[in-house]
Amino acid sequence: MKQKHLRFHGIPQDLEDVAMVACRAWTELGKDDRELGLLLKTLARDAEPFLTHEVLAELAAAMMDKQRALAEEMAIYDPKPWKQWGKDLEATSIEQMRNAVKLPVSVRGALMPDAHLGYGLPIGGVLATRNAVIPYAVGVDIACRMKMTVLDLPPSALVTKEKKLMDAIHRETRFGMGARFDGGEDPMPKRDHAVMDADWSVSPVTKRFKDKAWAQLGTSGSGNHFVEFGTLNLSEPDLGLEPGTYLALLSHSGSRGTGAQVASHYSRLAMEAHPELPKPLRHLAWLDLDCEAGQEYWAAMSLMGEYAAANHACIHAAIAKRLGVEVLLDIENHHNYAWKENHDGEEVIVHRKGATPAGAGTIGIIPGSMADPGFVVRGRGNPESLDSASHGAGRRMSRTAATKKFKHLTPEKELAKRGVKLLSAGLDELPMCYKDIEEVMAAQQDLVQIVARFDPKLVKMAPAGEKPED
Repeated sequence: MKQKHLRFHGIPQDLEDVAMVACRAWTELGKDDRELGLLLKTLARDAEPFLTHEVLAELAAAMMDKQRALAEEMAIYDPKPWKQWGKDLEATSIEQMRNAVKLPVSVRGALMPDAHLGYGLPIGGVLATRNAVIPYAVGVDIACRMKMTVLDLPPSALVTKEKKLMDAIHRETRFGMGARFDGGEDPMPKRDHAVMDADWSVSPVTKRFKDKAWAQLGTSGSGNHFVEFGTLNLSEPDLGLEPGTYLALLSHSGSRGTGAQVASHYSRLAMEAHPELPKPLRHLAWLDLDCEAGQEYWAAMSLMGEYAAANHACIHAAIAKRLGVEVLLDIENHHNYAWKENHDGEEVIVHRKGATPAGAGTIGIIPGSMADPGFVVRGRGNPESLDSASHGAGRRMSRTAATKKFKHLTPEKELAKRGVKLLSAGLDELPMCYKDIEEVMAAQQDLVQIVARFDPKLVKMAPAGEKPED
């Protein structure tokens, strides 16, 4: 067990030295690391039973001391109600949710079945606040979103026109942190879209990075961002389509480098505005919507929402044009954003960080992995979830752990076994890195109704070695 892996088992950073002593003792006894990982996760949830453990007793005592100290520090904060969907979620993500609802501005929260550790609010966390916005509860990739278009091509084109479909993805978008269209050595000029005529002076950050945003318009980034072709199966008439199997294009990306700069700038301002927050709440610092910084962030976030939507629009329009086909259906949704909504009789700010809007009748997209199905869903409007659902399957292991565990595998070969043609991706995005999407969907039947199933067939992500933006 390496020190850098401990936090994914719920061990706080300041207890890592004590934990490593225990890990070395465990190794000396010739015991299995996988069993140790399970014990550490259990200890992180409840340390007391380990006080007499032959190897973990000292760590358990230190954990209990830390938890008592934190409890005393957090005692002044009253927790608000929240509800969890799904089982076997990371202890760290549950603790993050418990902390989030203790904020003075919090009203209510919910944790989705794909939840895992994030900055401040967990990925899969939903939080309603009163007249305040939390940059880290929106996320670093502001307005990360899904978009699907159903194209006027038969599903057989996935075989008969495979090369043409692959070429369309290769040519009409770019992947990676520095991906851009800007002419010069790149034969493709910058994309045109009305979003670049919007007011980019709403924030000093958006004003400064407008040119970069324009160059990155129509690009797909890194991390878990993708562009893929697949089949959409609709069993009943819905969405304006007859039952049947269709060829669809699905993309996942957000506001690129400019969105990340907005998140970084206003997260820093929020933390400077609330130095009194204890360490567990520091990344949940908020901006009052009545203050200048809060209004600036809200305007910048809204612009990044428009920009992310334009980003997807450019990708889909360019691919459809290259293929010379019509679009039969167009659906999309954000899942890293904050909305002004009415809940419990008052207007609140609902942060959905890695969560899909699922108000009554609202259509959304919940993807699986690059070899597992995704779903078009209709929200049920469950008030306990603040009208939200999961945004995907959710990671079951860190990127570092995945790269180490699967280093002997070749992604293209692994995907071919599942009937998927992989154009590019890193080991940290293999399907095995993610939770079972069928289990996630089963855990939220009271949140969404499945309308159609999407199965990926031709997939492109950032190549191995790219730093993730998600």
